[in-house]
Amino acid sequence: MAHAGHNPVLSDLRRRVLALEQSRRAARPPLEFGLEPIDRHLPWGGLPLGTLHECLESGVESEHAAAATLFTAGILARRRGTVLWCLRGRDLFAPALAAVGLGPDRVIYVETWKDGEVLPAMEEALRHGGLAGVVGEVARLGLTASRRLQLAAESSGVPAFVVRRWRSDSERAAADEPSVAFTRWRISAAPSGATSAPGLGRARWRVELLRCRGAEAASWIVEACDAEGRLALPALLPDRPHPQESRSPGDARPLGEARPLGAGGQLRRAAAG
Repeated sequence: MAHAGHNPVLSDLRRRVLALEQSRRAARPPLEFGLEPIDRHLPWGGLPLGTLHECLESGVESEHAAAATLFTAGILARRRGTVLWCLRGRDLFAPALAAVGLGPDRVIYVETWKDGEVLPAMEEALRHGGLAGVVGEVARLGLTASRRLQLAAESSGVPAFVVRRWRSDSERAAADEPSVAFTRWRISAAPSGATSAPGLGRARWRVELLRCRGAEAASWIVEACDAEGRLALPALLPDRPHPQESRSPGDARPLGEARPLGAGGQLRRAAAG
């Protein structure tokens, strides 16, 4: 006899729906980063299409989300087609997107002027399909809104990216709200490598995978997107010992190694166009 609260018909239906979702995603090749350590860590070998992803930034200028924006633009620069970018103000610097491979001829800007209108605009665009990706800049992304975006992305196979931005402490606090996004990333600036001209080295980011379905959180140090939107791994980075640790000066670890997770670029922002 089935225990109270258990419905075998509903359980069977859930299994069937899950199997259909898995088979549908299997037919869509993932969007690879081209970095073996990151792609290997992700369960799909890259970012699955037709899914929702979140990206935010940490640091003193995190409200501008400059590095997070370039990280997202670089991902979509590696796809063919048009990108719909929804934002609430005219402060996205188009030449910076072009510098990571996402030229102005590939981007349609939707300026809503209201944060509450960004997510509906994203959902409508996702349901139409035919786009390389849909991006929205918002401070808040709750469970209901993220479910709607996920369902819309699944129906069309178009990937959706939400870049979290805030202009107040209350909006910043909303960054911890749960969502149904498949992955959640945090980008922050990292020291550049040594060059013959100080300060002119390729920018580096700490890329942190905060949450991922089917994988543990991890972090990597990477070189920022190039003109084709591709990241790179520096050769070596010496481990900085904690105060209680002692290491030899030559101790170093390959940057390609994923590190378990514990606890911006010049972008923002002139008129888009």
